[in-house]
Amino acid sequence: QIIEAIHPDKDVDGFHPYNIGRLAKRLESLQSCTPKGICKLLKSADIELLGKDVLIVGASNIVGRPLGLLMLLEGATVTICHRFTKNLPEKVGQADIIIAAVGKPELIKGDWIKQDAVVVDVGINRTKNGQIIGDIEFSKAKSKASWITPVPGGVGPMTVVSLLENTFLSYCKRESIPID
Repeated sequence: QIIEAIHPDKDVDGFHPYNIGRLAKRLESLQSCTPKGICKLLKSADIELLGKDVLIVGASNIVGRPLGLLMLLEGATVTICHRFTKNLPEKVGQADIIIAAVGKPELIKGDWIKQDAVVVDVGINRTKNGQIIGDIEFSKAKSKASWITPVPGGVGPMTVVSLLENTFLSYCKRESIPID
């Protein structure tokens, strides 16, 4: 109810059902910040999405579902896994690009990942000793991945950039300022 009380043009987080619906219909909208940031990060690293098998582990309304829509728009073949998914290691081992956003420390084991896969870790988990780790077993995954994001410092800054960009886009729309 709170999200729906926000006008879609001011929904800089990109969570409003109107904006998610427009994304699903391939129409311009404010996009969810973390998925938008992940797409920007992959593009900046010249990682091709067209025709790639992308596995998203986590089906949240904040990351997994909108990210799946964005990946489809980029021409990727998308599989979204969730807590009821069977044979997760097998699915991870087949993916060209793995994106984990479940909030479970090192759920994805490094030896599950196929050689030269691209790995994006959205997870932020604090261990008992205060260390911050991701959803992917980074120490083992980094030796197999062709490209991998660190935790912290990988996806998080891109989420912030996307939030600022959405704020600017929202302002420009309200003030009728053209954007190139």
